[in-house]
Amino acid sequence: MAGFDTVNNPQHYAGKVEAIDALESALTKEQFRGYLRGNVLKYLWRYDKKNGAEDLKKALWYLERLLNSVEKQ
Repeated sequence: MAGFDTVNNPQHYAGKVEAIDALESALTKEQFRGYLRGNVLKYLWRYDKKNGAEDLKKALWYLERLLNSVEKQ
């Protein structure tokens, strides 16, 4: 489907509220940063066994989100 990519705009996350935004609202800043960090580690851990470059891009996406959170401070 046009307009979707597996890293920045996956089709299965289409909706009015992005899941990551809901998580950020529900968690403390520290908890949310832990969630982001965990996802970075998850995608780095498995990239060579599962989705290769796609998982590295996902790790980078979460790392950039974490960096933005820290820089806002």
